[in-house]
Amino acid sequence: MPPLPALRCPHRISMEGMSEQARASNGKPQMAVTVAGVEMRSPVMAASGTFAYGVEFEEILSLHRIGAFVTKGLSLLPMDGNKAPRIVETASGMINAIGLQNIGVDAFIADKLPGIRRMTGTVCIANVFGFTIEDCIGVIQRLNDADGIAMYELNASCPNTRHGGMVFGTDPNSLGELVERTKAVSRRPLMVKLSPNVTNISGMARVAESAGADAVSLVNTFVSLAIDTETRRPRIANVTGGLSGPAIKPIAVRMVWETARSVRIPVVGLGGIARPEDAVEFMLAGATAVQVGTASYADPRAVEKIASGLQRWCGAHNVAKVSDLTGDLRL
Repeated sequence: MPPLPALRCPHRISMEGMSEQARASNGKPQMAVTVAGVEMRSPVMAASGTFAYGVEFEEILSLHRIGAFVTKGLSLLPMDGNKAPRIVETASGMINAIGLQNIGVDAFIADKLPGIRRMTGTVCIANVFGFTIEDCIGVIQRLNDADGIAMYELNASCPNTRHGGMVFGTDPNSLGELVERTKAVSRRPLMVKLSPNVTNISGMARVAESAGADAVSLVNTFVSLAIDTETRRPRIANVTGGLSGPAIKPIAVRMVWETARSVRIPVVGLGGIARPEDAVEFMLAGATAVQVGTASYADPRAVEKIASGLQRWCGAHNVAKVSDLTGDLRL
């Protein structure tokens, strides 16, 4: 691969192909972006595991104001998740070990997708999880024939299971095989969610890109441990969990910056976004779009507020197109 530009992200967003309405000059910043061929009204999405299956938030916020939402991780069979306690608050964040509790892909198709399809113009991204590669392939094959989904996000990073998840995302060979085999059966763009619990996340992103990924999202949570000093026991039943929230944001921004300089596919950034300015940081570091996760626990309307706030920020800073922020870090 030829050397990439050092200061600007190589995958600048092309607005060609956007509708005339989206490109019309109305005095407001243009907020539309495209990720792996999927057009979104805003670069701000709701992250997996924090937004249920999307339909539950339909009456809580204006879904047409956000770019997309990512479903809870969908497995081949229903999963109960880990034992409680599964969430503990930390300084400037939280640790969770939910364990990918979900209703299973078949129930999602039967019970949730009809409601998602009624939400005209809302971009739904299905997060896919499996203990084995065959499990992931099975989930994707079931979703392939279902309408209402724009993209898959392949979970290669959850730290709260003994199989699958981070087990794939921390080994280059396993990650490459997972992405290659799932991409081969996917009828939709495939975004791979990467684990930060590695020594070289940009190297893992290159593995995913070489195996066929259409985009990468990063970062998932950091493996962590909290101890109750009175009982001298772990505060999470699973012993360890995933640390998220504002505490991890500077590390996540650094990892996005390193990754965006290393791959040509779009990078979606997440990790501690709670304000519009946080989203701006990730985009300047090279993210095409961002995901909001933990902030939704404190405020279920956080994603919408950050999306609206980002538009106001762009207006106040004379940014005509939000996509112009991507990779505009000035060194």
